[in-house]
Formats: sequence, structure tokens, C-alpha cells
Amino acid sequence: MWNLACFLAGIVSLLFGELTRPRDKISVVCQNENCSHYQKEIGKNIIKKGFNRAKHRQYYCFNCNQYFVETKGTPIYQKKLTKQEIKTICKELAENKGVRTISRTHHINKNTISNLLKDIADHTKQMTDYLVQDLKLETYEVNAILTSVKKNKKYLTEKQIQTINQARTQLQQT
Repeated sequence: MWNLACFLAGIVSLLFGELTRPRDKISVVCQNENCSHYQKEIGKNIIKKGFNRAKHRQYYCFNCNQYFVETKGTPIYQKKLTKQEIKTICKELAENKGVRTISRTHHINKNTISNLLKDIADHTKQMTDYLVQDLKLETYEVNAILTSVKKNKKYLTEKQIQTINQARTQLQQT
């Protein structure tokens, strides 16, 4: 009996449409380069579709039938760390703890932490904005993180050193 009622409710909602609830307004745009609505706000057809194993929000685009994650296009894309783990690692880096110490205390592979340091060096501006705005770290903590990245990474290019220095001066001005 219950299945019949659900079936009839579905038929009515298909015929009249006003019984279905409207979709939420999502600020995310499709990240698939092959999609006809790639990075377009108008005409997008995207829904929230759960979380991945790193607890990042997943989305589904009906135009290209592809899933994508909220972090796609950011330096932390394909990281298996949660925001909280990244925040604690960065706070401990700001306290001048070593990579192996952090690895031991949090049971995270030292290569994962080294890769996070490499990404901070490669994408200094984006990571600085992410650490300050999304993770709500204080500017002095981010400044200490950038100092430790500069000190710990032996193979930084001259351009990476310049961008780290620029980011540090911008943080000190705010």
C-alpha cells in the first residue's frame, strides 16, 4: 500500500511539478573542461552528492554527467587530509616542529607532510589565502609556516623564494 502511495505521489509531482522542492543555490561551477557549462554560472545543473573519504564535498553535474570535488582547482586537490588535519599540521609547523615529529605524533606519513610543504612553496599565494580565510589561522602563524617552508626546503627555486617573501610582506602589512 505504501509503495502505491509513493508511486502516485511521484506521478503527481511529474505532472504538476509544483510539489517538488526547488534545488538549493550552489555557488560551485562545473570543473570538467569538456563540459559545455565549464566555469559558467548560467545554465549550470549541479547538485550536492555526498562527501569523499577525505570529507570534502562532492558535486554532480548533470550537463556532463561527471562528479567533482569542492577542492578541484586548488592546491589541496587530491590530498587525503581533512581541513582539521591540515590545520593541525600547519599549527605545528608554525611552532617549529619538525616533519618527522609531526609525522610521529599524528600518524601521518612524513612524505605526506613534505608534499604539503612542497605545495605551500609551489602555490604560496593560494595557500596563504586558504590558510588565512578557510582554516582561520592567524597571520603570524602563516608567516611562521612560510618561514619554516623557506628554511626546510633545500631545493626552492629563486622564483619560489621571491613569492614566499612577497607573501610574508603582504601578511605583515595586514
